Amino acid sequence: MSDSGPAESHSIDIGTVDRPASDTSPAAEGDAEPRRRLPVRRIAIGAVLAVGLAGAVAFGRTGWQIYTEKDATLSTPAQIGELRLDETASGRETAEYLSTALSADVDLDKAVGAVYHDAANKNVLFLGGTSLFWTPENDLETAFGLISDAEGAVTGLHDVDAGPLGGTMKCGSTKTDEGELTVCGWADHGSLAMAMFPSRTESEAAPLLREIRSTVQKR
Repeated sequence: MSDSGPAESHSIDIGTVDRPASDTSPAAEGDAEPRRRLPVRRIAIGAVLAVGLAGAVAFGRTGWQIYTEKDATLSTPAQIGELRLDETASGRETAEYLSTALSADVDLDKAVGAVYHDAANKNVLFLGGTSLFWTPENDLETAFGLISDAEGAVTGLHDVDAGPLGGTMKCGSTKTDEGELTVCGWADHGSLAMAMFPSRTESEAAPLLREIRSTVQKR
């Protein structure tokens, strides 16, 4: 062993009682440093492992969500509850405009659009699409920005119950010439959609969007 070993040991051994040379061999002093550092090393490694485990749990949960949500499909059936698809030329033209506008701002594999109406002739304008969304909430906010550009800012955006399909769902409103327009939308790792609800309050629109989603979205 070189002379540097004992010298290093003495340089960090502060506050120890001097012992006879016969009681403290260079080998013993060399072993003291690892023993003194071992508890600190264990604590440090333990902290790293704890952080790593927490990160692994979070990643595992997100990874499972991505795996179960990523292969979603959206359709526009002829009827959803009391809503019927508007298949007139005007309805189809509006639906095409909605899907094209959404595709321009959000990267989608497939986009859909539709206009529905109920027996009271109250419309629902639906637009959505599918893709792999790594940050669904951010993409949903981008989509709300699209409506802001067209109709005026969507205000009062807040989370609402997304229902059994999960992900995130938000509602807000925007001003139009006809008055307040309720806007709600959802996003998960495989789909994103919004709907505009003329002449409907949020308390009517949010559950209606959940009903629409339960019909049009498949995984």
